[in-house]
Amino acid sequence: MNLQKPESLGFGLGLRPQHYAEILDGNPAIDWFEVISENYMISGGQPLRMLDAITERYPVVMHGVSMSIASTAPLDMEYLSELKKLERRVKPKWISDHLCWTGVHGVNLHDLLPIPYTEEALKHVVTRIKQVQDILGRRIAIENVSSYIAYESSSMEEWDFVSAMAEEADCWLLLDVNNVFVSGVNHDFSTHAFIRNVPIDRVVQFHLAGHSEGEIGLIDTHDNAVCDEVWNLYGRALERFGAVSTMIERDDNIPPLAELVSELDKARQIAKSVLGRCAA
Repeated sequence: MNLQKPESLGFGLGLRPQHYAEILDGNPAIDWFEVISENYMISGGQPLRMLDAITERYPVVMHGVSMSIASTAPLDMEYLSELKKLERRVKPKWISDHLCWTGVHGVNLHDLLPIPYTEEALKHVVTRIKQVQDILGRRIAIENVSSYIAYESSSMEEWDFVSAMAEEADCWLLLDVNNVFVSGVNHDFSTHAFIRNVPIDRVVQFHLAGHSEGEIGLIDTHDNAVCDEVWNLYGRALERFGAVSTMIERDDNIPPLAELVSELDKARQIAKSVLGRCAA
C-alpha cells in the first residue's frame, strides 16, 4: 500500500450524544469528529440518524474499543463484518483501535488490557493487524494504551514494540499523548524517549485527554481537562511529528460543548506556536 499519510484534519473532538443538537444547530469551531465505532454498529435509530447528519458536514474517523487485536482468541469475524458495514456508511478518513486485548473466553471485559512487549507478542499482533487490514481493504491506526502493570517477560521498550509493529504490519499509529504520560509516570520511563523513537511517517493522529490520580498511580479516566504536563508533551510531539490531526477525548464528567471547544482552541494555539517556531 502507498505510504502517503492522510493530510491533517486539524482539531477535532470525540462525538458525544450530549452535544448532537448543539453541533447540528450551530457552527462550533471544530474541524472533525472521532466516533466510537461500537456506538453506531447498530441497525438503525436516532444515533445513526445523528451520525449521518454529522458526516454530511464534517470529516469523521472511526475509533474502536473492541477489536482486541492482541488477544489470542480468533478474530471476531462478525464484529469485523459490522465494522466494515459501518465504514461503508461513514466513509471515515481512517479506522483505529488499541494495542491491547479486551476479554477472554468470549467475555468482553470492557477494558483495554496491556500486553507483554516480546518478540512472540510482536509477531502475533503483526499477523492479526495484517489480517484485519486485508479484511477492511485499508490500513488501520493502532493506539498505544495507558497501563498500570508491567510484565516481567517484556524484552523491549514499549516504543520499540510500537515502532516495530507499525513497520512490520504496515499500519498507521494513533499516538495518545496522555497515555504516554500516564504510562511514563506509572512505569517511570522517559516520555520524551517514547516521542523521540516513534516513526514520524506512521503517526496520523494525536489523542489528548485528562486523567486522575489513583492510589498507586495515574488512571486514564478521560474525565478531566488536559493537564499542563500533557500539554507540554503535546508540544514535544508537534516538534517531532509536525501538523497531525489532533483531538480531545472526554468520556465522563462531560462539560458543555463550549468548554471543550475552548480547550481545543488551546491545542490550536500551542500548535501554531510550536509549528511556527519550528518553521522559523
